[in-house]
Amino acid sequence: MNEKFASVIGSKQPEAANIVIFGATGDLTKRKLLPALAHMHRWNLLGPHSRIIGAVRENFSQSKWKNYVHDALLQFFPDAVLNPRSWMRIKDKLDVVVGDLAEPELYQNLARTLREADGRKNVLFYLAIPPSWYETVASNLRKAGLADEKEGFRRIVIEKPFGMDLASAEALNQTLQAHFDETQIYRIDHYLGKEAVQNLMIFRFSNSVLEPLWNRNYIDHVQISVAESLGIEYRAGYYEKAGALRDMIQSHLIQVMSIVAMEPPLSMDGDDVRNEKVKVMRAIRRMRPEDVHSHAVRAQYGAGAVDGEQVPAYREEQGVAEDSATETFAAVKLYIDNWRWQGVPFLLRTGKRLPQRVSEICIRFKSPPQTLFDLDDAAMHNNELIFRLQPDAGMRLTMTAKQPGLSMDLRGIQLDAPYAMAGSSMPEAYETLLHDVLIGEAGLFTRADGVEECWRAVEPIMEAWAREKNINMYPAGSFDVPGMDALMEGCEGGWRDLSDTEHAY
Repeated sequence: MNEKFASVIGSKQPEAANIVIFGATGDLTKRKLLPALAHMHRWNLLGPHSRIIGAVRENFSQSKWKNYVHDALLQFFPDAVLNPRSWMRIKDKLDVVVGDLAEPELYQNLARTLREADGRKNVLFYLAIPPSWYETVASNLRKAGLADEKEGFRRIVIEKPFGMDLASAEALNQTLQAHFDETQIYRIDHYLGKEAVQNLMIFRFSNSVLEPLWNRNYIDHVQISVAESLGIEYRAGYYEKAGALRDMIQSHLIQVMSIVAMEPPLSMDGDDVRNEKVKVMRAIRRMRPEDVHSHAVRAQYGAGAVDGEQVPAYREEQGVAEDSATETFAAVKLYIDNWRWQGVPFLLRTGKRLPQRVSEICIRFKSPPQTLFDLDDAAMHNNELIFRLQPDAGMRLTMTAKQPGLSMDLRGIQLDAPYAMAGSSMPEAYETLLHDVLIGEAGLFTRADGVEECWRAVEPIMEAWAREKNINMYPAGSFDVPGMDALMEGCEGGWRDLSDTEHAY
């Protein structure tokens, strides 16, 4: 195993497994899954004699499937195929089954293919397909006897969205659990696979100096921000139904918030970790309809300039309705009603076509009880702990100090810690998560009750926004979002300036 990579992802090597990809010719497989599996293969993290089996609808021969994989890797991970020896080793692992997802014949072919896999009894089913097909595939796998764990494990991986509201999420969970045990279901969230997000948990529970400060007595508020400079690209069909609240806050940002706020788990066992996260989600104060306007803001980007280039308004994007009221920016103020966090606002914001791509967590501490020195506006933004998730993962602690010299002028100082050391190698999110599925580590995956609690937290906001047809606009390439600053009422220092990139982690 590559020692650099092993030091990052862990040294546990999976057993041999058959990795079956439904939707094997789709965009997700081409861009993410195949490159991730090729990386893992390079570092001997797939287990000896594992196979990658594509389930395809078209009339693919073995040679056509292998050529498809070759071309996909040439585009997204060229090193895997430009080295002839590397490509031959990957090529030997490839197999294909052909059939319609709705027809039992596909699953019978798959069962026959799996029976022929000497020494490879474990199976990972990856559903890289639209959610509308989940029930069909799960049901047919059960009918074909492919969900039973008589020999080896059977694990099924599904992508978000995990429903589009609470009712559909509950229905999806019931459907999946009718065919697979909850312990077999892995709801994958690529955001939780990011190295910096995982490091947040280690940072919290491995450094005792923080524990006395990590509560309502010392923290004024928490900001979790994900800004994207891109628009919706080719995702108009999905994004028009979802919007920023569903796409990012309900799924990714509340999950990150639960890691910031959770109590120490009994162990790092998957269920112990998820138990503590779910406790946080259950403690989120349910928003009353009359509170939505003061606790949630939405807006949609208009025409503007990003990185010096003119970009169209959201309503001018291909596939978007001319009168669309879908939000491309959303910000919410949440409260966690428990002993540690009572009264501390958690402010979550995300948007598209903002000035730059930045994801970070800002822990802003309370000001000292007595101000002995004159502080300007800049100094008021000190006493922050920043976790930068992207683009440059790292941590930054800002404090106030005296300027050198005879005066008592103050200045801010920064203690910076880059997460990735020079020359280190970090896995991509899908590599980490696929590795965890193969070894049966579920801590980074969302459990059914966690999914439903996230929906309960945002449901009042969704219902209120669904009744409103008008939506505020903001110019692409700016943070000038109407109403955003009102959410910071009562919080020290205002929103953190995400354009503050003068430091280097």
